[in-house]
Amino acid sequence: MKLTKEQLEEIKDQQSQKYNTKRVTAPELENILYEAIPILDHGFIRVVDYMGNDTSIVQAARVSYGKGTKKVNTDSGLIKYLMRHWHSTPFEMCEIKYHVKLPIFIARQWIRHRTANVNEYSARYSILDKEFYLPKPENLAAQSQINRQGRGDILEGDQAKKVLDLLKTDAERTYNNYEEMLNERYDGTIINKDGVGLARELARMNLTLNTYTQWYWKTDLLNLMNFLRLRADSHAQYEIRAYAEAMLDTLKKWVPITYEAFMDYRVGGTEISAKGKLIIKKLIKGEKVSIDDSGLSKREWNELMISLDLKDKLI
Repeated sequence: MKLTKEQLEEIKDQQSQKYNTKRVTAPELENILYEAIPILDHGFIRVVDYMGNDTSIVQAARVSYGKGTKKVNTDSGLIKYLMRHWHSTPFEMCEIKYHVKLPIFIARQWIRHRTANVNEYSARYSILDKEFYLPKPENLAAQSQINRQGRGDILEGDQAKKVLDLLKTDAERTYNNYEEMLNERYDGTIINKDGVGLARELARMNLTLNTYTQWYWKTDLLNLMNFLRLRADSHAQYEIRAYAEAMLDTLKKWVPITYEAFMDYRVGGTEISAKGKLIIKKLIKGEKVSIDDSGLSKREWNELMISLDLKDKLI
């Protein structure tokens, strides 16, 4: 991970600031506020601001539900109740803002989560840093033969070396052309004093997707959990999962009670269809079950059996 001199000075300045506030805070999150957490080879995430904590969720819920919450004796119990019954609005009362440095191809995947406020580094106004994401050999894999969106066997030896060489060569070549079109180096040095640089908004076109970009990404707690439930999943692409896993740790520091309920009901739990419930009831009674009379497709059947850890019944 590489931080510019300006970014290091900004982080140092931010962490040295002290404010008195009457707002609720999250002490564990305060301890890492503004800190750059390294991701991949040149990327990072930083929590730069947040609003609310677990008590903010409880406060909002009790205004909303009134006397109905008197049956829940503790904040933990109430948050678990909200999570268990998919009551979403109280979780929207908390917000968090990240500074993220990430490869462009991951940014384009990430932006599909549209329930956030985003401000990205503009290559129309500034020159992108000469930094590219190059996977570690263990993260280079062939296309999966059974999943169009996934990876298959790990590439090894000469195959892996060839791919890495291609990625590096292409990224460096296109970036050198980018600088030539700009007539300017990324450090501000003019290449040809008599030359005329192409507009930055045009010169950026040829950059490879593994070039790093940066943005500020602000979202509420509900939509952060929706993002993490998908992107921290083992089936998610490795590169975006690396960011999501680091963000999970910030979630734990920010709202530990909510984090525990989230991991239990959303990450560790599973959704069961009405037909699936009938099968579970039969299993509990010791009755035999089969896909033939279940009403489930092969895919639905296998997903249910995996969720119940009944791999011997997979088809």
